[in-house]
Amino acid sequence: MTQRSVYLATGMICLFGAAASPAYAEEGMWTFGAFPTEQMREAYGWAPDKAWLDRVQAASVRLTGGCSASFVSSQGLILTNHHCVASCLYQNSDDDNDFLKNGFTAGNRAEEKKCAGQQAEVVTMISDVTADITAAIGNLSGEALTKARDAKIAAIESAGCPDTDTTRCQVVTLFGGGQYKLYSYRKYSDVRLAWSPEDRAATFGGDPDNFNFPRYSLDASFLRAYENGKPVATPAHLKWNPRAPKEGELTFVVGNPGSTSRLYTQSQLAFEREVRLPVTVATMSELRGRLIRAMEESPEKNREGLDLLGGIENSLKVYIGRTKALNDPAFTAKLAKAEADLKAKSAGNDAIGDPWADVDAAMQAYRSYYLPARFTDPTGDLYNYAQVLVLAAIESAKPNAERLPGFTDSALPLTKKRLLDERPIYPWLDELKFGWSLSKAREYLGPDDSDTKLLLGKESPEQLAERLVAGTGLADPKMRQKLWDGGLAAIEASDDPMILYARKLEARQRELKQQIDENYAGPLTNAGAKLADARFAAYGDKLYPDATFTLRISYGQVKGWMERGNQVPIATTLGGTFDRATGNEPFDLAPAFVANKDKIDPSITYDFVSTNDIIGGNSGSPVIDKAGTVIGAAFDGNIHSLGGNYGYDPALNRTVSVSVAAVQEALETIYPAPNLVKELAGK
Repeated sequence: MTQRSVYLATGMICLFGAAASPAYAEEGMWTFGAFPTEQMREAYGWAPDKAWLDRVQAASVRLTGGCSASFVSSQGLILTNHHCVASCLYQNSDDDNDFLKNGFTAGNRAEEKKCAGQQAEVVTMISDVTADITAAIGNLSGEALTKARDAKIAAIESAGCPDTDTTRCQVVTLFGGGQYKLYSYRKYSDVRLAWSPEDRAATFGGDPDNFNFPRYSLDASFLRAYENGKPVATPAHLKWNPRAPKEGELTFVVGNPGSTSRLYTQSQLAFEREVRLPVTVATMSELRGRLIRAMEESPEKNREGLDLLGGIENSLKVYIGRTKALNDPAFTAKLAKAEADLKAKSAGNDAIGDPWADVDAAMQAYRSYYLPARFTDPTGDLYNYAQVLVLAAIESAKPNAERLPGFTDSALPLTKKRLLDERPIYPWLDELKFGWSLSKAREYLGPDDSDTKLLLGKESPEQLAERLVAGTGLADPKMRQKLWDGGLAAIEASDDPMILYARKLEARQRELKQQIDENYAGPLTNAGAKLADARFAAYGDKLYPDATFTLRISYGQVKGWMERGNQVPIATTLGGTFDRATGNEPFDLAPAFVANKDKIDPSITYDFVSTNDIIGGNSGSPVIDKAGTVIGAAFDGNIHSLGGNYGYDPALNRTVSVSVAAVQEALETIYPAPNLVKELAGK
């Protein structure tokens, strides 16, 4: 779900006990192995069986760029959102061909464009490895705990996926350490863009319409998975069903919600409200301002900065929305009550003890480390390349069990792909981000702080950023490949200024990680396991874990809601776009809509709402009907869903999706792609 709006009215969000008690109504981002079949059958008189769930799981796709998707043909065709492919459009654009602005349609498969850093993954198996990891942890604490846990995770992942060319294994922590699951994936590392509309077609209404409904957004695109230079055969795919949704019908959203904080304790929420969110909102707001000013300097910079600006604005609005939610007394009172209820039910259970006090102590300790850890890790693509190269060289020389996460055998292929895939780097843009992050480090840490002196020496943030960006050769993928292949010897011999800078920071970054593991991450893992035990003891196993960007399924129905005494309709139509247009940004029509106005069927359902419980990361998730066919792609939530990170209200929270009926009309009339039309029809 794209996070594009931040308004949150006081008292809008209601928590229905997600932090402690069983889910109600349509609440829940459920794992496939714990789908609440009986709960759904009680509510609706029907629930999917295992065969239905297995078919849907096999067609669901995780995009490592942070979105969800689904296979919709037997030839590797993937449906997702436009905003999920915006970076791919951006990467393939230049001053002569602005695919982000103008859209892209491949005339044939040879014209489909590679998406740098993108990987498509399909879950093939989910295994419970809780016993193995908890045995490895034993009675350990602090840094020793995190090392033992990470070593066991590395071993499990390596054993589970010895073929790292086509498979990926990932151990996922659920319930804060109460469960550990091994997710095995079939991966496709060659992902290409097949079709995408004009940016304005997807972003019509801009910020004023974000997290609102009615909506008029064609937020849909198609990718294709390749292997060995050929489209992947995908017999397990969803049937394309370009029909209008029906009010009250059952809907399922299957995807990979990014993260939620519905299980946070009061001290964790306090840290968010008092430390992390204020810093994030303030610094990101300044980055947005710096970027907008720079983009105004030329049409080229405006194009080159647009993708980053969209990401900043989306994220900024999320954090502002969360800030407002956690400063709403009525909302936070419900969160506090949920915790108090769980504490009361856990009183006297000696096996659980008082994990809340342990979390309090860990969070207090983390306050000392948070700002140094945050600001000694500068922002910038070129710096990130240098950091990855330095760490990969050091970590690859170690046994697998001793490496940092991200550099183990199972994780290294994706790390390498993201490092070496060719994509454009704009020096002015990287210098802007790098200088901004260094400036904020000096501001928050202070000019006399030892970490500030380590970061800057005697240079100003802007001087240092200019020198390093201008002097590095890491924008060249051949240079990155050479340093990667050369290993530690090549890194130690390199005189590239960005490599030298990353090496200078590496020791301090490791020191901070060690302190955080000892005083925060380790204690939090132990406490999280006890809190999970408390929840299971109090409420049984009919619970869902916080989102972890792993495969989940939510169920609901196509349904509007009451807004200020008025019933909000379930859907909009394509024709409504023309009525809503004003000719002024952001309500200006996409050129292809103008050109094809007389051809477009105005009655076709455009966007619609449902009660499905989703969060960021669900962007591109297929909306599936009872028959198991795809009728939409989720791309947003309504204004009431802004508190979804902390709780769900079935009366008000809604998922916003684009209808595949509208996508079909676009493929036939607005952005013609006859080959895709035939493919989707199974011809």
